[in-house]
Amino acid sequence: MPPQSRPDTTLLALRPVVDTAPASGDATSGDFLHHTLRPVLKLQNELLLAVVADFVRDHHVPLATASAVDQQRLLTELLTRNVKLRYTVIGLVSGLFTSAELEFYRQHRAELNRRLLELAVRRVQDQVAAVVKLSVA
Repeated sequence: MPPQSRPDTTLLALRPVVDTAPASGDATSGDFLHHTLRPVLKLQNELLLAVVADFVRDHHVPLATASAVDQQRLLTELLTRNVKLRYTVIGLVSGLFTSAELEFYRQHRAELNRRLLELAVRRVQDQVAAVVKLSVA
């Protein structure tokens, strides 16, 4: 039985519009970052924050009582050192790739995972108050 094709049109329709630089012509990691990773992370923002908050709670990270500087550091450490959380975040995003994006991602996985996690860390750090609120709820 042949594999099911991905619902590429539907996946693209779900994504919010993000102001991006025009594509360079050749597919590059930078283009992928702007045209795929940023929109998908924006789409998955609430889920990303909830997943991080769950990890904060499950791992007893004292985020709510930490200073603002320490909150940033704790979230960065959690997102960069916890392999299970890293792969969960990667899965939240890569699960919404179109067939062509998945093919490109598979060829450049290491670099794109690094970029994806950098974007996710920045997004979570910018919304630390929401993560704290979700983690104590």
